Amino acid sequence: MLQQVIGLIEGLGLSTPVAAALAHAIGLLALLLVAWIVYLISKREILHLAETLFQKTETHWDDQLIKHRVLFWLSHLAPGIVIYTLAPLALEGADRIISILQGGARIYMVVVSLFAVDAFFNACLAIYKTFAISRQVPLKSFVQVAKIILYLIAIIIIFASLLGRSPFYLLSGMGVLASVLMLVFKDPILGFVGGIQLSTNRMLARGDWIEMPSHNADGDVIEIALTTVKVQNWDKTITTIPTYDLLTNSFKNWRGMSESGGRRIKRPLYVDMNTIQLCTPEMIERFSRIQYISEYIRNKQAELDSWNRERHVDDSVPVNGRRLTNVGTFRAYIRAYLRNHPKIHQEMTMLVRHLDPTAQGLPIEIYCFSNDQAWSNYEDIQADIFDHLLAVAPQFDLRVFQEQSDLHVLSPRQPSASAVQYSHLEVE
Repeated sequence: MLQQVIGLIEGLGLSTPVAAALAHAIGLLALLLVAWIVYLISKREILHLAETLFQKTETHWDDQLIKHRVLFWLSHLAPGIVIYTLAPLALEGADRIISILQGGARIYMVVVSLFAVDAFFNACLAIYKTFAISRQVPLKSFVQVAKIILYLIAIIIIFASLLGRSPFYLLSGMGVLASVLMLVFKDPILGFVGGIQLSTNRMLARGDWIEMPSHNADGDVIEIALTTVKVQNWDKTITTIPTYDLLTNSFKNWRGMSESGGRRIKRPLYVDMNTIQLCTPEMIERFSRIQYISEYIRNKQAELDSWNRERHVDDSVPVNGRRLTNVGTFRAYIRAYLRNHPKIHQEMTMLVRHLDPTAQGLPIEIYCFSNDQAWSNYEDIQADIFDHLLAVAPQFDLRVFQEQSDLHVLSPRQPSASAVQYSHLEVE
């Protein structure tokens, strides 16, 4: 066909070399025009038709292919295929030009294919994130490693095309570059190894709340990548942690708390030891009217009276025998109060215990779990519990320790409120 064009041009009175050059120029322009028309058809018609069909389907995974432009990059392959295929026909006899065009088309198709596969990986990752398992087994680091390998292969193919060599010839020399690659890609390699260990051992997942003081991180994991893990702190700042540091340094993962259904409350209440005393009959009678511990007082007093009678204890001296104390009764009240609290998890550990006395008084530690894990609700529950306990402590003739101030020191028990009233206080 090209020879016929050359013959027609020679018929116009031009020499054979000039006719051949002009014919090749016409063939090149025709080739580029055909490639451009095919590109427009593939982009405006075929691509538009495919996107319309995908949007009408009920599935969502095909929408991700559109969103991440997989079809867009595939449509760009059309002109490269046209040039690579038709160049020998359009430029017959111009072997050097054909070689240059086919080499350029080959490199163009490799680059476009690289972008298409990269976009396909992103789409697959986005689809995977819609499944619940993605929170336990993050795959972003593995996808990034696949991309690195993909880019290396593409670079090798491009260089092989430029040098006119087989890609396998260049691959045979990769062993020489191994040490250089290990140095250049040290962080990605360490991150990849760390990512595998984190995923395999289920040490970390997207959405986990972690604390890592060495990196000032305290918040939710929002991304696990090849070399870094991003944590959104509670003040909405973002902390970036090298993946491998999560293996070499300690961090706290609150996932166990989230999955348990409860959140721990662990706080002491300091009682002034000067207000601790044995219960008098009047105090016992008053305490027995408190709803939560009325049965406790009755049973405990019967137990102590029986014990004292069996041992012929002299009741005239208070120190003899076993007696109720106001602090012990207060602990029993706290325990009963927590047992009847609607926001306390009744199936998890619950303790009301003494800690070692300190200069600030006797610590009575409350150790229990709320059944609401939301941070703001948890803080409200904890605050309301201690509001109540601080308010009712004087009803047990106890005073909560506080550093001396210039205010008038009140008596341990306020006579203006009755024990019965305090016993019915509940958390809002």
